[in-house]
Amino acid sequence: MADAHPPAGPVLGPSVAEILDDHVSGSGSPIRTARTVADAIEARGDDGTWLSTVGRSELLAAAAELERRPGARALPLYGVPFGVKDSIDVAGAPTTLSCPDFAYVADTTAPAVQRLLDAGALYVGKTNLDQFATGLNGTRTPYTVPRSVYGGDMISGGSSSGSALAVALGEVPFAVATDTAGSGRVPAALNGIVGYKPSRGLISTTGLVPACKSLDCITMMSGRIDDVDRVMAVMAGPDDADPWSRPHGPGVTGAPIRVGLPPETELEFFGDDAMRAAHHAFRNRLAHQGFAVDIEIVEVSLEPFLAAGELLYAGPWVAERLVVFADFLAAHPDSIHPVVRDILRSGEKYTAVDAFAAMQTLQELRAVVGRIWRDIDVLALPTIGRTFTVEEVLDQPIEANTMLGHYTHFGNLLDLLGVAIPQGHTADGRPHSAMLLGNALSDDTVLHLAAALLDEPRTSAAQHDTHSTERLAPWPTS
Repeated sequence: MADAHPPAGPVLGPSVAEILDDHVSGSGSPIRTARTVADAIEARGDDGTWLSTVGRSELLAAAAELERRPGARALPLYGVPFGVKDSIDVAGAPTTLSCPDFAYVADTTAPAVQRLLDAGALYVGKTNLDQFATGLNGTRTPYTVPRSVYGGDMISGGSSSGSALAVALGEVPFAVATDTAGSGRVPAALNGIVGYKPSRGLISTTGLVPACKSLDCITMMSGRIDDVDRVMAVMAGPDDADPWSRPHGPGVTGAPIRVGLPPETELEFFGDDAMRAAHHAFRNRLAHQGFAVDIEIVEVSLEPFLAAGELLYAGPWVAERLVVFADFLAAHPDSIHPVVRDILRSGEKYTAVDAFAAMQTLQELRAVVGRIWRDIDVLALPTIGRTFTVEEVLDQPIEANTMLGHYTHFGNLLDLLGVAIPQGHTADGRPHSAMLLGNALSDDTVLHLAAALLDEPRTSAAQHDTHSTERLAPWPTS
């Protein structure tokens, strides 16, 4: 585990709202913001956050063009900088998936990213990831292995390692990531920021190189729930080219939020007593209320959730990765990170019978979990049970990764949404993150509770209209 030095922790930059206020008021400008971002990235050098960035002159030129665009100041993300995980296409930029021999230059920008650009956001570059988005630890890359902002040689988490760091280092207020099995929530937890995995289908996955297409979800990292709301108001929306696309669900009703807590005996911290104590304190805080929303605590069993999670890597879903990577694996095995290569090859042993048997088991578990959701609105868990150093992960790459995904693997299999929220530190100075899960399309309720736990004001059942910086309307449906 990481040492007990006082934490460095995240150093968040200005929020989306603050950047917009500066740009619209004239106290700042997209050009000044672009220069600040370029300076910050150059000052740190190659720390494993970015795999490619827009050159300084090109970034400043894009900011200048934005300033000249008629009506740009009214755009909801006018001049707000952001990064994109390097498994998502941006036209003219390389998409590498952290594998140089797999890399290609995209012809078309993913619709989710294009929505951000159309809304005036400023694209900065591509962020690091565990190769082929296969991993939760951030060490499975041929590039510089990133570290958590908390120091102590702690892992950054993955696979969206660079996206988390870009936000936690204050270089951008938000970054686009992905989450198939926890890839957006785990690195958020290890870097003390918000990691939001929406209900699958709210954000188009067109233009994302799939890790596991039936489960993949484009997500985002930020420092605040307000940033999540503002970005989702732009990025969410139906896409006829994405067969999993669907509209958002209902807003907050104003009724007390029923929070499910499993018995503490069902929680696993893998020998990390300091993390156990931190999460116990979080549960006590929930029980004693005092938030901007009313909460009712309901005890529920975690067992069927964990049983579903075990299917992900111990079942045939690992074979779905071969839909995209089988030919590359056969032709270029030495180009693939050894741990990732072994995981891909493990998918070759599964048969169609195995796949159908697992799907039937999963459907049975979904039915059990569905009954639990009748009694609760949100399930509150640790995001991770313990932290690891880079050396610990390299020594036990599979075992460590499995422990990191203990509470996240089942999310997409059970069609849940989730948000990881920072909740202070352990007694020895490491980050503690709580995870709030909800049934599909209950995003507004979960985010409302998350905001309350972070002491952020938030208006019930409303996000930001895409044509205003005020909170006026639900997420767009088109």
